[in-house]
Amino acid sequence: MSEKEKKNAPQEEQPQANTTPETEQAAEKAAEEETFTVTREQMEQMEQLAKMVSDASDKYLRLAAEYDNYRKRTTKEKENTYADAKADTVKEFLGVLDNLERGLAQFDEGDPHRQGMELICRQFLAVLEKLGVTRIEAQGQPFDPQKHDAVMHVEDENVGENTVVEVLQQGYQLGDKVLRFAMVKVAN
Repeated sequence: MSEKEKKNAPQEEQPQANTTPETEQAAEKAAEEETFTVTREQMEQMEQLAKMVSDASDKYLRLAAEYDNYRKRTTKEKENTYADAKADTVKEFLGVLDNLERGLAQFDEGDPHRQGMELICRQFLAVLEKLGVTRIEAQGQPFDPQKHDAVMHVEDENVGENTVVEVLQQGYQLGDKVLRFAMVKVAN
C-alpha cells in the first residue's frame, strides 16, 4: 500500500483491552485498597476546620451587610443635610419677600413703582418655585394646625366653624416640610 492509500484508508479501530471477570475483580480490589480510614483525631480536626470556615463566612456576610447599611445611612444623611440647608436658607429669604409685598401695598394701582415691585415679587416667587417652595393655601380653607397658626378667633356666622377668615402672614412649605406656618384668623 502506498502512503496515499494509507492516508485515505479508514482508520482501523484499536483492539480494546480484554476485560475478563478476573481483571474486573482485580480493579475492584485495587479500589478497595485505596479507601482511607479516618481516625477520630482527623475527624475532629476536619470538624474544627469546617466550623472555622463557617464562622469566617458568617463574619464576612455580617461585615458586608454592615457596610451596605452604613452606605445607605450616609447617603440618606447627605440628602437630609442638603434638604435642611436648603430649608434654612429659604426661611431667611421669606422675610425679604414679606417686606417686598408690604412695599408693594404702599403704591397705588398703575404707579410705575408698583409695577416694578410686582415684577420683583413675581421673579422672587418664581425662584422659590424652582426650589420647590410653595405657598400654603389658607384663605377660606378649614383650619389645619399642621399648616396654620391661629393667632386670632372671630365670631362670624357667615363662615363655617374652624374656617380661616383672614391670612395675616403667608405660610410656605418645601415639599411636605412646613418652612413657616401661615398666621391666620379663624372663625369659631
